[in-house]
Amino acid sequence: MSENGQDKSTHRLAGYSALIDLYGLDIISNWHRSFVAVTGTHQIYSTGGVVEEVYPSKYWPGDTLGGHLEFALKYDGTNLAILTSLFQEAVEEDFLEYVRSKPTGKYARRLWFLYELLTGKTLPLDDVKRGNYIDLLDPAKYYTVTPVRQVRRQRINDNLPGDRRFCPTVRRTDTLRDFETADLPRRCRQVVSAYSPELLKRALGYLYTKETKSSFEIEHIKPTSTRTERFVALLQLAESKDFCEKTKLIDLQNRIVDPRFSESDYRLSQNYVGETVAWEKEKIHFACPKPEDLADLMEGFVAAHRRMDAGKVSAVIHAAAIAYGFVFLHPFEDGNGRIHRFLIHNILARREFTPKGIMFPISASMLKNPADYDTSLEAFSRLLMAMVEYSLDEEGRMTVHNDTARWYRYIDMTTQAEALFEFIKQTIDMELVCELTFLAKYDETKKVIQEIVDMPDRQIDIFIRFCLQNNGRLSERKRASNFGYLSEDEIHRMEQAVQSAYGSKTSNDE
Repeated sequence: MSENGQDKSTHRLAGYSALIDLYGLDIISNWHRSFVAVTGTHQIYSTGGVVEEVYPSKYWPGDTLGGHLEFALKYDGTNLAILTSLFQEAVEEDFLEYVRSKPTGKYARRLWFLYELLTGKTLPLDDVKRGNYIDLLDPAKYYTVTPVRQVRRQRINDNLPGDRRFCPTVRRTDTLRDFETADLPRRCRQVVSAYSPELLKRALGYLYTKETKSSFEIEHIKPTSTRTERFVALLQLAESKDFCEKTKLIDLQNRIVDPRFSESDYRLSQNYVGETVAWEKEKIHFACPKPEDLADLMEGFVAAHRRMDAGKVSAVIHAAAIAYGFVFLHPFEDGNGRIHRFLIHNILARREFTPKGIMFPISASMLKNPADYDTSLEAFSRLLMAMVEYSLDEEGRMTVHNDTARWYRYIDMTTQAEALFEFIKQTIDMELVCELTFLAKYDETKKVIQEIVDMPDRQIDIFIRFCLQNNGRLSERKRASNFGYLSEDEIHRMEQAVQSAYGSKTSNDE
């Protein structure tokens, strides 16, 4: 009897699980695991992020390769990484026997197309001559591209968001459907519509700076004023320039890292993300793709971006697949995390998810919710590390000993898409609203203070800042050193103006 109370002794593995067991595959587990009961009814359990589903005995697909493959596509989804591993191990004749038995079957045609796509082989089969074209991925279950690429050989509508070199997938979960129904762009437009164009223009400067500082701080880096200004300048280009191509990514890396670590091409060495936990002992969190796999992966990455960009994929899904895809591919020695977060802005702005002239300081939300951000990264890295065979030499250099490229090519990005939507929602409801509210109150406070004493703007700014740093009041020391010319009554009335706008809580944000 298992932890959730189901007696698995009466269950038979089906779909991917049966094939993984049959061929002894070492794989990253699928999100869905199927069983067929000898007796009993349909049951669903959820364990450690994996859905386990038990089907009645009438669902048993038989003991053949084709039967379990067809069951997998029907009930377990389309897992390109598992299929790649399976097609390498399965006897080709067994697969041909299945396709020939159902030459016009919709699952047989899909699997045939995927076999040739993922292996690069052309099977000794005649092209399908009749029948309707069918979608490769079900658009009701996956985010897909439109218009599709029609493939005459199997009469398939290829609606994948990528190709053989790099193809992330995102499932249409209830969580993602709820986010799309919430219409976050509309929510953002409602927020900004309450403020004047002049205030929004000023707010943009604050938002650029906040995003820059937060993005660096996530990596525990305190940027110089020069590096801050350079990153802000890049954010200002995010609306108008597509950075997702090789030369521009390299240029981006050069602009945001210390010049001593700028690169002229993708890395040629094996890198990893880790930490030293004891003398000569490293804890490895993430092993990056082998350098010999990187050029092909990055070409596929850029192609997938272009395909999603032209293919009407939801902007957030597009941004999640590309931004997280970039950080998982880790093409540079330095700057990958900052570029990953920059690409989110670049895609959301160009796809007009973000209102023109406004940006979301998403890194601020990530910084305030580090556990959620780490979880979004670890959803892939934790599973990946069980697949990577590596060693470290005495100087900490890593060597990866097995073939790992498939795991980076075909990532299920559903968890990352859900996380990005949540960060965007938090950013709109918290960071954006707080910044705009603060500035609106600031303008009103300045106006009231100006009516009390006709002071220079700079002096008013300093007065408000000092009060916000001291629970709404001007300290005796700051008063003596900066505002000795003001009367007791003037200071009291000016403090009241600040407290009326902001309350008497200390603020360290501005």
